[in-house]
Amino acid sequence: MDTAAPRTVPGERPGTGGAALSGLLPLDPNPLLTRPSDLVRAHRLAVLLRGGHVRFRDLHRLERTVSDLLVFRLEDRAAEPLVIKHPRSVRAAGSLTHGCAALRELTGDDRVGDWRRLLPAAEELRHHGRLLLVAERCLPGVGGDALLRRAPGRTRPLAVAALGTVAALHRATGHPERAGRRTADWVDARLAVLAEQVPWCAAPRGAAAVRALRERLDDGLAGRTLTAARTHGDYHPGNILVDEESGALSGVIDWADSRPDGPCAVDSYLFVLTLRQQRERRELGRIVADAVRRGGLLPEDRALLAHSDVPPPGQEPDGALLPLLTWLWHVAGNAAKSARYGRSRRWVHGNVVPVLTEVARR
Repeated sequence: MDTAAPRTVPGERPGTGGAALSGLLPLDPNPLLTRPSDLVRAHRLAVLLRGGHVRFRDLHRLERTVSDLLVFRLEDRAAEPLVIKHPRSVRAAGSLTHGCAALRELTGDDRVGDWRRLLPAAEELRHHGRLLLVAERCLPGVGGDALLRRAPGRTRPLAVAALGTVAALHRATGHPERAGRRTADWVDARLAVLAEQVPWCAAPRGAAAVRALRERLDDGLAGRTLTAARTHGDYHPGNILVDEESGALSGVIDWADSRPDGPCAVDSYLFVLTLRQQRERRELGRIVADAVRRGGLLPEDRALLAHSDVPPPGQEPDGALLPLLTWLWHVAGNAAKSARYGRSRRWVHGNVVPVLTEVARR
């Protein structure tokens, strides 16, 4: 893990400079270039799903995501509106399959009770065993990120509602866990993803920083008891739906990173960190690096976490421990979902390098 041979993009000859060029390309696919073919593909999928005629004007909000998904909304007269997700890679198909399995498990879990009303009903369509699409019934409400862009003054009440909602899920499904016994899953497996998917982390400087992070997390988690519970894994304002009038959550979407026994702190900390990311318009890695340098979160962020179910911020010996664990789950989750992340110099140097560099300094 200390060193690695230079990596190339599939189909590229070593030494051609293609890897460098790939790293300079934007992380997000260009919709102007992809929309014509995406629209044709979306129409074919909709016709297959409906088993008959679908008009192009019934397809809305067409988007090709960073995680190799083609996503669109199908609104026709045949049935209720659906969100269609089509995987464009093996990894994307695996993420969708995992998310559907998590939804089935949650829907069938009597412990969660009324929480099930927040879950989208999802159905898979396969052809010869290959996943073609997932169709989710649309839940009411507006996306939390969109609401905050329009009304930033509602940040605190939305955060309190979101943290309280996910805390209820954690209480229903959680149990105390000796964190030191879970480092192979909670830490080592995710560090291995970074080493495999992010070339910088496999180079000598990055590998040394990864070792430093492992030691810090291992030391910090040893002797600690955390709550292991059903975690969402990517709990941020863009993955919640909100009743605009009451401010209550009306849905929680995108369960591809969910785990039945993850450290529930990662949900609450990620929500608070991404709120700050949205306010400051900075990369998450730079915000977490600041927290490592400072020794913990800002007072405003710690105050929000008082409404969550995680250990009170400021009482743990290493105030950056849980932000670091949360960051690791987030970046490793992204890197595992799509090769685009590890190949993007902008993403790596904005989200991975600052944190690991700061950890290696201490």
